Amino acid sequence: MRLHGSDDDDGTAPENTLPLINIVFLLLTFFMVAGALERTDLFNVSPPASNSEQAAPDGGPLLLIGADGTLALNDQTIGEEGVGKAVLGESKLVRIKADAASDAAFVVRLMEKLRQAGVEKVSLITMER
Repeated sequence: MRLHGSDDDDGTAPENTLPLINIVFLLLTFFMVAGALERTDLFNVSPPASNSEQAAPDGGPLLLIGADGTLALNDQTIGEEGVGKAVLGESKLVRIKADAASDAAFVVRLMEKLRQAGVEKVSLITMER
């Protein structure tokens, strides 16, 4: 049933855009919440690419190694000398996310400090090619 005067000048009824606006706001709200839940690193780290299809293990502290040698353990900046003390007795597994441009000898030296602190397993996080 059409009411007189609700038609446009050309004789067609206006489209009801309210459901479309509701859906757009619902999607906008969803992506705002989902984006806020994504965890970000303390600083930018671009891990090296790998052909491995094995997923990184969950759990254990995460050691970030920046391209300039900056270190962070569980979102707290630490110095190289504090790496062993920071994980001492915390876990037998440490995940390392090192930047592809970081010095390999530096990463190996940190892994040795972790081993001396009692860490039995180290997982290197890479990106899939």
